[in-house]
Amino acid sequence: MYCVDSMKFGELSNRIIGAAIDVHRELGPGLLENVYKHCLAYELANNGIRCLCEVTLPVFYKGIQIDCGYRMDMVVEDTIILELKCVEKLLPIHQAQLITYMKLSGKKTGILINFNENYLKDGLKRLVLNL
Repeated sequence: MYCVDSMKFGELSNRIIGAAIDVHRELGPGLLENVYKHCLAYELANNGIRCLCEVTLPVFYKGIQIDCGYRMDMVVEDTIILELKCVEKLLPIHQAQLITYMKLSGKKTGILINFNENYLKDGLKRLVLNL
């Protein structure tokens, strides 16, 4: 298991992207997001990287917690949010969704991954926020 305190975001994100590329090489584009999520979770675990899937994200409004049903696709090492997509093209709304999750969760790093690309590198976006 990796200690994120001693690992830079770049190193951990490279390991995550490497695992995502392995999944994409094996499966190719065109499947449902859920398939990629489970396969990526398997790859990360096999590499000693801790991740949680479908992590609940409450919203706080005027001091009360509202369960709106938001769920982050994956949270890796309690540090990086992964937002997985299987869409024709990443749009600004997909990045906005990840940024919102980052702000609500207090996590400053995230990776947007679109598995519906011929080359996965064309569907990757790393984000770092100053919270």
